[in-house]
Amino acid sequence: MSERWIECSPEARHRQEERFALWSATEDIPFISEEKKALFIERSGLLKDAIQLKNIPARIPVCPSVGHFPFEYANISWRDALYDYEKLNYAWKKFHDDFELDASGGPANIPWGPALDVLGMLGYKWPGGTLGDDSEYQFVDQEYMLAEEYHDLIDDPTGYFLNVYFPRMFSSLKGLSRIGCLPAVNEIAKIPSVFSGFGTTEVKEAFDKINETGDILSEWMTNFRAIGLSLKARGIPSFTGGYTKAPFDVVGDCLRGTRGIFLDMFRHPDLLLETCDRLVPFMIKDGINSCNASRHLLLFMPLHKGADAFMSEEQYRTFYWPSLRKVIIGLVDYGIVPLLFAEGSYDRKMEVIKDVPEGSVVWWFENSDMEMAKQTVGQVACICGNVPLDLLCTSTPDEVRKYCRKLIDTAGRDGGFILSTAAGIQGSKPENIKAMLDFAREYGVY
Repeated sequence: MSERWIECSPEARHRQEERFALWSATEDIPFISEEKKALFIERSGLLKDAIQLKNIPARIPVCPSVGHFPFEYANISWRDALYDYEKLNYAWKKFHDDFELDASGGPANIPWGPALDVLGMLGYKWPGGTLGDDSEYQFVDQEYMLAEEYHDLIDDPTGYFLNVYFPRMFSSLKGLSRIGCLPAVNEIAKIPSVFSGFGTTEVKEAFDKINETGDILSEWMTNFRAIGLSLKARGIPSFTGGYTKAPFDVVGDCLRGTRGIFLDMFRHPDLLLETCDRLVPFMIKDGINSCNASRHLLLFMPLHKGADAFMSEEQYRTFYWPSLRKVIIGLVDYGIVPLLFAEGSYDRKMEVIKDVPEGSVVWWFENSDMEMAKQTVGQVACICGNVPLDLLCTSTPDEVRKYCRKLIDTAGRDGGFILSTAAGIQGSKPENIKAMLDFAREYGVY
């Protein structure tokens, strides 16, 4: 065993077991039949065994990324999915009734259009907003934080997001820039100068929009949970229970933009590193809160800017991995299992990312060499992936089965593997999805 591999502490393992028990509990699920209850118990056990590297589970769990395929399959538009509960629910349930997945979940990656409208979201475009009814929503990549504002973010992350980032990201919240420095309220004499800002028309209007958005999203969350419960009732455990990010990606995606952060690696390296470290506790708390709310332990973490095409191994070791690893360890200590989606290729990063507690994370690979992943990361962590989207969209069922056979023979050896897709399956041929699911269940038996 490599000297860099570390064991999960007994305390963290105990917390993980508690979270597994809570996630797989059946008492509050209104199963539609005893058969579906038995499937739920079986599938939960398969995932637990794979994640904890048990040697050997009964078979390989099959958990493709649903993406936005249910819209296409049910013949509803993107706008319908973002603005009509009934149509979204119909599409989601129809897909899961017709395709047998070992784990899935509600439409967590579907933004709710009315909330975006009220907030005046500027960082995205979406159908029903400025895009056509059948267009996927799009991120607007630009600088929402100036390079000279690093110290403002480091000194007070919450204040920066509230007073600077929100007014730039949401047109309806520009008034929040009028709120004073809240930590300054440390003496009675400071109350007038700080709280008077809350009496301005601009701040009141911003909070009115926040309250309206809260009402809209409270209703949305009720619907979202109902969809998730309906899938459990059909015997399908939820695959993830929350979302957080790598600190580098918070800066690169949301604040400095892609161009800005890669320039900062050369122009402001020390400030960038300090900012990533400053964001670590916030990302840990966000992940813990997400999993506590969903009574789950698998936490989705999309890794956007760490791929081989974006940075070298040296740059990754310097700028990306240290703060990400701190988040991973912080989550594992609370019994949470980070589900790390390595977008793009991570072939040059395998030796770096295997430095995680054994049996405590899942590495989900998009375009990486899965044989290499099995020989490195797969010796200490469950690996997941990676049936290509182009194969599902353009090839035949026989070609899909051939790829799945190779994947199972290499990445699936001796357990510790979840067969999934390289990305969301929108655009795929239904017969290819069915071929992937059926073949993997039949061939992936130990």
